[in-house]
Amino acid sequence: MNANTDLTGAPLPPEDSRSATITGTGHPKATKLFPTGSRRERPGVLALTIGFGLVAVCLIGLFTSPSAAIGGAWCIGMMLVLLFLSVPVAIALSVPSIIGVYAVSGIPATMNILATAPFSAVSDWSMSVLPMFIFMGMLLTQSGLSGKVYRVADHWFSWLPGGIGIGTTFAGAGLSAVTGSTIGMTYALGRAGIPEMLKAGYDKRMAVGTIMVSGMTGNLIPPSILMVVYAGIASVPVGPALMAGALPGIVLAVCFAAFIFALGVVAPKLVGRGQSAKTATDANTTRPTTTWSDRFTSLTSVWGFAVILVVLFGGMFSGIFTPTEAGAAAALCSLLLCLWEKRGEHPWRKVADSAMDTVAATSAIFFIMIGATMLTSLLAITGLAPILTGLITDLGLSRIGFLLVLIVLYIVMGMFFDTLSMMLLTIPILLPTLETMGVSPLWFGVFVVLLGEFAMVTPPVGIIPYIVHSIAKNSEVNLGATVTLRDIFISLLWFLPVGVIFLILMVAVPGMTEWLPDLISRTSGGMPG
Repeated sequence: MNANTDLTGAPLPPEDSRSATITGTGHPKATKLFPTGSRRERPGVLALTIGFGLVAVCLIGLFTSPSAAIGGAWCIGMMLVLLFLSVPVAIALSVPSIIGVYAVSGIPATMNILATAPFSAVSDWSMSVLPMFIFMGMLLTQSGLSGKVYRVADHWFSWLPGGIGIGTTFAGAGLSAVTGSTIGMTYALGRAGIPEMLKAGYDKRMAVGTIMVSGMTGNLIPPSILMVVYAGIASVPVGPALMAGALPGIVLAVCFAAFIFALGVVAPKLVGRGQSAKTATDANTTRPTTTWSDRFTSLTSVWGFAVILVVLFGGMFSGIFTPTEAGAAAALCSLLLCLWEKRGEHPWRKVADSAMDTVAATSAIFFIMIGATMLTSLLAITGLAPILTGLITDLGLSRIGFLLVLIVLYIVMGMFFDTLSMMLLTIPILLPTLETMGVSPLWFGVFVVLLGEFAMVTPPVGIIPYIVHSIAKNSEVNLGATVTLRDIFISLLWFLPVGVIFLILMVAVPGMTEWLPDLISRTSGGMPG
């Protein structure tokens, strides 16, 4: 995975990509879970020349360094250079680590890491939940259920002030939780949601802002692939890690929804209240009126999603399933649902496609986790980890100060990397400092995932605003309205204070992450992986 890729390691969509649409009325093309294309241009000849020159400098510094710790620092520098050169994260993590271990400890230690790291990084039983969750997301997308979730949310909340935006927020949280890709969800929901809000008379800044923040919560709400990956890196139980993000994710989604509702009440013109719902280019694009009968009828289209939620959460709360078993059961339900929804449309081909995509996605994530394990070994062998911990401790930072520094670090990194890349690069380095700072590893996982999502939407460095801007250039999306980058940034100035307040709330009330895991542990008699 690199800066041009999503969670699976597959390339991201180009600006004119039309592959990521959400099924609505009629029979449009089904959503692709992880669209293809490129987020930014690959480095040119000059950048490559400078980059590989810097790699050569790091190699010389490594093999001539007077101490193991300094050699480890050169390896960290080499990793950063490779990442900026768009080298896949797994390679950028593993190759400098292997070279560093060889330079410090010789061939025996290098052979030992090559023999043990791949197995130890991914062989834990609790990691088997990862392909189950990915398979579930792929199947739900192939079945068309993901698009129906958006339509149901739209039907149920459209009557409220700002109701379409509220529905989009909840749909985005659900879709990004299921797909595991904030970027993929942004493409899909942006192409469906922006024109719907514009048809209803929404201010264009309100429409794009809602899309940008709607996926921030999805990677906290189970089944969260990122929380599973964090559990593997930090060696914390998968079950509590999954449940730790649920309450913060739901609360943040509610906060954004409440903010949209408040704007709908205070400034109704922003959400199309009291004005014509037609666009400037087509007088026939007004949204149809939704009745209560339509709302209840729409629920029948997502009955399968409700069954999966009951199996997933009901199984864990009751103690019938461990989180790993619940993931497998939910994947089985998704398989049966896909076969039913696509009956007569070559359903087994859909299942086969989902299985192949799951193998590709799981392999990409596992390779990255292997690279992170090698980085951890490098930090231990060179003694760099305790030195970094000592440096942070010597700064005299309080717990609050330490977390504020992390917020700035992740916002800057969000310019170049997605959330998973940032986590795998920083967590092995930061984990040894948590105990010194009095930070719970479970709480820290939720905090880091949220920070990564926050960094991806924060202007001017975040990636998501530029993705939404590219989507909004499409005439089928903007319906004739011109959406500038300035409009994108202004919209985020409206929404991001809500996220900042929530970050402060998380720091002030760390018990928010512990409540649900403790409740499940009490009701089910324990929560093994």
